[in-house]
Amino acid sequence: MKFLVSNDDGIHAEGILQLAASLTELGEVTVVAPDSERSAAGHAITMHHPLRVREIKLPGLDAQAFAVNGTPADCVKLGIDELLAERPDFVFTGINRGANLSTDVLYSGTVSAAIEGCIMGVRSAAFSLLGGKEMDYSFAGKIAAEVAKLMSEKDFTAQTLVNVNIPNVPKEQIKGMKVTRLGIRRYEKNYEKRNDPRGNAYYWLTGRLIHESLDEDIDMEAIRNNYISITPLHYDLTSYEMLESFRQWGFENEFYGL
Repeated sequence: MKFLVSNDDGIHAEGILQLAASLTELGEVTVVAPDSERSAAGHAITMHHPLRVREIKLPGLDAQAFAVNGTPADCVKLGIDELLAERPDFVFTGINRGANLSTDVLYSGTVSAAIEGCIMGVRSAAFSLLGGKEMDYSFAGKIAAEVAKLMSEKDFTAQTLVNVNIPNVPKEQIKGMKVTRLGIRRYEKNYEKRNDPRGNAYYWLTGRLIHESLDEDIDMEAIRNNYISITPLHYDLTSYEMLESFRQWGFENEFYGL
């Protein structure tokens, strides 16, 4: 198996080193990741300045690695198109420092990098470890390896990516893995208003998560109950339930007077 590994925490993040190390036990790994943190970059790509690439040696890792001055999606596109000698079998991203749950996947650079893999026709998965005072990525790395084995054995379409979130608790407290769906992550007081020394207002994104009662198969609820959450996602944002309604409403008719 050949893996392209990326993230949004940057190429020197502990999580990506663990992910790459865990996957080297299964096959050939190439790391292509941002040269610095690009958290919450979403699916942005670089258009207005050149991308620069440095091949680097990552500590304790027997794998080729490239640092890119771009976004996570840039890294996957560039990796598949230019940097890898052969097309990878998988794009695996993470292990993210902190959760990527529910609607937050739309902001996540780590999830977006995996989506880019899907867009380019490569089976992909994103991995995140919930935040905490201590971040031990070793167990999450083992989960990533197990998911890779499962994906290689099953008839897994490249149009679907796997989003995996792992509770940050001792292994003994994890109850198992649960197949989940996305919820809606709601925040209050998204911005804190402050004043600089000259009295000019500025705003800092702080948002406090609102805890709600949720169905057991929602990713946030599974994590709250110490299950590993595994959610199938796809990049087709079409609202299929509304297609016929739009046709009935006349959107396909000619607009007169234009």
